Amino acid sequence: MFSLRFDKEDIEYWAHLYNGDSDDPIEKEIVPRIRSADFVTRPDFLKLCDWKSPRIRRHCEKNSEEFVEAVTRTAFSTTNEQLRIEVLTLLRGVSWPVASVILHFGCREPYPIMDFRVLWSLGVEAPKQYTFEFWWEYTKYCRQLADRCGVDLRTLDRGLWQYSKEHQK
Repeated sequence: MFSLRFDKEDIEYWAHLYNGDSDDPIEKEIVPRIRSADFVTRPDFLKLCDWKSPRIRRHCEKNSEEFVEAVTRTAFSTTNEQLRIEVLTLLRGVSWPVASVILHFGCREPYPIMDFRVLWSLGVEAPKQYTFEFWWEYTKYCRQLADRCGVDLRTLDRGLWQYSKEHQK
């Protein structure tokens, strides 16, 4: 299903070209807070949503602090992969790609970010309707690809995203 559009040895090259300035506050401040608490606070949730898609802010703001905490605590504590991703979509404004951002930055286990650019770099178009099966195959493929390339999923994500930015029409 997935097929890298460029040589896997070039992942780090493309990742290096990625301008990750907006990632710094997330990686340096938000990730440690989330991982020590095992849930996401509403302010951090809004920052993650803004980072992925600023246009969804008004929807995300409709979630209460208690609901954000309960949903994210459930997602981070379960071992059921389908529950882990799908429970996050109960949050207003949270689609599968946004849910993948929450897992990527919040879980101790590695999860890729689902994005139309990354999918394109892997030889597929974003589906009209996401399913657990599609997301899980994508997750397993990205984990295996990162292992084969000797990089973490953040580096893989940056490389795939940047390659698409420079090559996708």
